[in-house]
Amino acid sequence: MSAPLDPDLLALGALPAPDFLARAIERVGRVAMVSSFGADSAVLLHMVAQVDRALPVIFIDTLALFPETLAYQRDLAQHLGLTDIRRVTPDREALFTRDPDALLHLSDREGCCALRKAEPLARALHGFDGWITGRKRFQADTRASLAPVEREPDTGRIRLNPLAGWSAAEIAAYLDRHALPRHPLVARGYPSIGCQPCTSPVRTGEDPRAGRWRGSDKTECGIHFIGGIAHPNRKDNAA
Repeated sequence: MSAPLDPDLLALGALPAPDFLARAIERVGRVAMVSSFGADSAVLLHMVAQVDRALPVIFIDTLALFPETLAYQRDLAQHLGLTDIRRVTPDREALFTRDPDALLHLSDREGCCALRKAEPLARALHGFDGWITGRKRFQADTRASLAPVEREPDTGRIRLNPLAGWSAAEIAAYLDRHALPRHPLVARGYPSIGCQPCTSPVRTGEDPRAGRWRGSDKTECGIHFIGGIAHPNRKDNAA
């Protein structure tokens, strides 16, 4: 059984997101941010840059991302002055063994996400006391009860979710207020952006995440499951 969460750390969750982030980072210890450099990632990355531009930012390059995402990652990191972007990729030997033709997503979406996202992230987070995510409650039913502070029972690592209670309108307002660059695919109908083979444009009136794993009941890539790895048929995603 994992240790209970520090009550003082839990109490920080009531603070405005920038204040919570600054004080929680100081309290937790060695912390990294995990970012997909997706549709609204600029909000939390901007907050992190105000606290510490040298804070490690882990970017999982699945080797199946949109070229626009790779370009946006480089441009946004430079714009914000972030100095420690850690690009992590799937293990090459594992890719050759388990997905040699890059078609695993067609037959085993959970296995593909584990190979290209969850396993690389687990390796990248080794040695950290906590990590920061951009998840919000409004994004999915599986996130409706998301708390600002969580503990992973298997690793004991703390997860900080500064934007847990933010709305889509608050995200948009923050982007506008700070004139933050948008991911170029948002204007082309992609309000939620993952790997290229498993992301499609969203039609008017659809849920913003309808373009992720379209045609399946999958709603998460697995990196945010408590315990880390996705399991088949389980419906439990970096911003």
